[in-house]
Amino acid sequence: MSDVRIEERLIHAIAGLLDGSGHIACGVLSPIPGAAAMLAAKRGGGRVSIIGSDLPAYRCDGGVELFDQAGQGRLDAFFLSGGQIDGRANINLHGVGAYPQMDVRWSGAFGSAYLYFLVPRVILFRLEHSRRVFPETVDFISAPGVSAPGVHRPGGPYALVTNLCVMRFDRDRARFRLESVHPGVTVEEVRDQTGFDFDTGETTPETETPPAADLALIRGEIAEAIANPYPKFARAVFGVGAAA
Repeated sequence: MSDVRIEERLIHAIAGLLDGSGHIACGVLSPIPGAAAMLAAKRGGGRVSIIGSDLPAYRCDGGVELFDQAGQGRLDAFFLSGGQIDGRANINLHGVGAYPQMDVRWSGAFGSAYLYFLVPRVILFRLEHSRRVFPETVDFISAPGVSAPGVHRPGGPYALVTNLCVMRFDRDRARFRLESVHPGVTVEEVRDQTGFDFDTGETTPETETPPAADLALIRGEIAEAIANPYPKFARAVFGVGAAA
């Protein structure tokens, strides 16, 4: 289908990575992961918590409640991003330059490192795929992608989704593997825009186009469902307004 928007393709791709998750949490400023979580829950019967939402269906205390759920093994999937992400899935949420006198300062890590250690399926998401965002090594490690042998760590990076491609992360090898490229994107372009090395297969498929049934679900029930927690996104992408 040539009329599939990139947002719809990303929602479908991320939902596929979430299949089988019983409880998924995401932020109220992350509409694409949020829509994907709802699609995965719709297909698999799971639960979605949206940090910052006051809607009863998605309400979640993003501090104590969420951390308790993660610590008790009741949170299966979560999303993280970063100002920088490197090839070992280290995340930098602090800034650019030499710590502590950094040239650029960001908001900081809050609980990202804790959740990165405990949530089994953490999906990294960025809509800017560039060497600025994906350097060889991050300037500061706010949350490490891998831990030393013997460290109890049930959680960690599972995949990376960007505006160019989907990658999966191999925790044993501490490396990303290119899973698919979006239509019109080449492997060479991904390499050119990525500062770290990653693995590829003999061939790299195109990111799957949502089947007609899933596309109808995304444009129908999911678009309606996200209109409250993500009103600007729902209006801009699907032309759907929030209920009064």
